[in-house]
Amino acid sequence: MNNPDWLARRASLTPRKTALITAAGEEIAYRQLDREAGRMASFLSGRGLQKGDRVAVLAQNGPEYLELLFAVQKAGLVLVPLNHRLSLAELQFVLEDCAPSLLLYDESQEDSASGLGRCCPSLPLKEAFAPGDPARETAAPVGGEDTWVILYTGGTTGFPKGARLSYRMITWNAFNTIVSWGLGPGDRAPVYTPFFHTGGLNVLTTPLVMAGGTVILPGPFQPGGALEIISRHKPTVVFMVPTMYKMLLEQSSFDQTDFGSVRFCISGGAPCPAAVSDAFARRGILFRQGYGLTEGGPNCFWLPDEYVGTKPGSVGQPVFFNEVRLVDENGQPVPAGQVGELAMRGPHLFSGYWRNEKATRDALVDGWLFTGDLASRDEDGHFYIVDRKKDVIISGGENIYPAEIEAVLATHPAVAEAAVTGIPDELWGEVPKAVLVLKDGFRVSAEEMIAYCAGRLGRYKKPKEVEFRAALPKSAAGKILKREL
Repeated sequence: MNNPDWLARRASLTPRKTALITAAGEEIAYRQLDREAGRMASFLSGRGLQKGDRVAVLAQNGPEYLELLFAVQKAGLVLVPLNHRLSLAELQFVLEDCAPSLLLYDESQEDSASGLGRCCPSLPLKEAFAPGDPARETAAPVGGEDTWVILYTGGTTGFPKGARLSYRMITWNAFNTIVSWGLGPGDRAPVYTPFFHTGGLNVLTTPLVMAGGTVILPGPFQPGGALEIISRHKPTVVFMVPTMYKMLLEQSSFDQTDFGSVRFCISGGAPCPAAVSDAFARRGILFRQGYGLTEGGPNCFWLPDEYVGTKPGSVGQPVFFNEVRLVDENGQPVPAGQVGELAMRGPHLFSGYWRNEKATRDALVDGWLFTGDLASRDEDGHFYIVDRKKDVIISGGENIYPAEIEAVLATHPAVAEAAVTGIPDELWGEVPKAVLVLKDGFRVSAEEMIAYCAGRLGRYKKPKEVEFRAALPKSAAGKILKREL
């Protein structure tokens, strides 16, 4: 599968069409966006980078981020978006794992970039975003299986894993989204989810570029501002995580906001409470629950219009080029109405984890991606996500893996054992709670343990509650029984 230069092809087809609307309200046409991406590609090539080299980026969503996404395609490089919400220690692990040739950052991340420069002396180059070099020939032909982006996800072992997203994968996700969701050149959507997350890059951004639509980059999410964006820029599609939708409903201006341009809203990243979807339904707005993951898609299902409101909680049917099955613990199919692990097969799956063959073998079996999520389907073929096979906590659309937090807590001199589970939270859906067993003779407070995590974990990963126990419930094999916690 040959991969054309996405942006150059789109700029050739619709050069004057608005590709991007910035937070300042500037409208950037496809021809201009492609020109700036070409300048960025020249900048990268001018730093001596070769095909396959990794370029890490630490930045907020912005036009330069999108230029970089397509610049690495032009230059045959690999983009590694960094989660700017992580601690320096976590970012250091990612940089040492992916070994980038260059770290780019924007002014909002200057302090973090400086810290990384000190703790990662092996990092060859570190530069702020700057105007690109004059565009020149930088073509480095790429194939479908070449990696375009490496997105790091939290790891159940306590270490992040780099999911390799190929050109084939991102291309087919865009196909699936355009064909199954009905996207076209007239569609426009705000992007509030960060580009270091597949929800920012691949739910709507890359499909809209392929379709020739318009991406709106409104800056950091503010609920009142988001409603103003909907009124001012008239998006046709809106994607947010449930926490964001909850915040919209809390605004006094929600009922007065004109949603007339919006064809549908879609929620992802975590289960969306029925109260939220019901509130949008009362406004006459089609509201869907989506499902996806970094390693597959992420746009994997679609609920047809006629079933919205009649299939509460359903994520719908598999998108056009997605084969799905539910299996039991022995890998055997389960019938309709029963719960099984969700497995998917198709051209929209990732290529495996960067330098982690074991994790790749565990996830991809005979061409099937085993998601670790439990689901059921009804007699009409509509699917429902019912639980998570793993212990992942989903807080405000972000995956939090308990093992990461437990590993930090275990380094405290007073802690003998630690277990982390998710507890319900009205705003974020779930938040982490730590249950600790202290060593004999030690006394610490919950506040001290939370503060201990502050410099070692991203803020959203810190336990919001800490409970102390004399012992943790365990199975006969010595495994902590988190369900009892």
